[in-house]
Amino acid sequence: MRLRGEKALVTGSTSGIGRAIACEFARQGAQVVVTGRDGRRGAQVVDLIRSEGGVAHFVPADLSDEDACADLVATAVGLLGGCSVLVNNAAGGDAPDGPVADLSTAAWEAILRVDLTAPFWCCRAVIPHMRRAGRGAIVNISSRQATRASRGLAAYIAAKGGLNALTRAIAVDYAADGIRCNTISPGYVLNDRRDADLPPERRARYEGMHLTRLGTAADVAHAAVYLASDESGFVTGTNLELDGGSSIARGLTLG
Repeated sequence: MRLRGEKALVTGSTSGIGRAIACEFARQGAQVVVTGRDGRRGAQVVDLIRSEGGVAHFVPADLSDEDACADLVATAVGLLGGCSVLVNNAAGGDAPDGPVADLSTAAWEAILRVDLTAPFWCCRAVIPHMRRAGRGAIVNISSRQATRASRGLAAYIAAKGGLNALTRAIAVDYAADGIRCNTISPGYVLNDRRDADLPPERRARYEGMHLTRLGTAADVAHAAVYLASDESGFVTGTNLELDGGSSIARGLTLG
């Protein structure tokens, strides 16, 4: 029970990586607030956690809205009696990304709003609670794309690069308050919906980009548990590249 007594808010936790983090946090003893826009999926995550003996609540929120982020944190604090861990995982949205020359201002702003500005809003709202408690851990879920870019994702890449920088700023500004802030940058992580019909040749190509294997949501969840726990008490302002070694060497398909 590595997170016994912790009170955690995990954004974007109705599916994928966020769901895995919320469930693993609960298994490790944390009380968890699950949040997202889909109430049905949120209820399913909460039911799963409770069926395993954990404590969880679902709070719907649209993180593209500034007031909604502040209200989410306030509600989480009210439900849990505090908030000692924040995981900023929510990302994406419906706006189409692309190369800079093809990217509309509306799409650029919509992607940055969810992927970078919303984590800022959530951090701004939760840090006063952590300061009063004298401790806290913030884990931002970034991406390998921030340092090793792919074509056609200009806004996403810029947002994740900004998230990495925001992590360092928070780590420096609030170290004296006992607040740590770190980032996880996953490589290719298998997604149940996106990769349900992944052709064997494409899977082989993705696998070849890594030195080990493709990642899973559970891999990210285990890393998040470490960064949220006291085990990482000497770790702050860092970016954990959780990418099967692809950040240090070229995989088979990269030449």
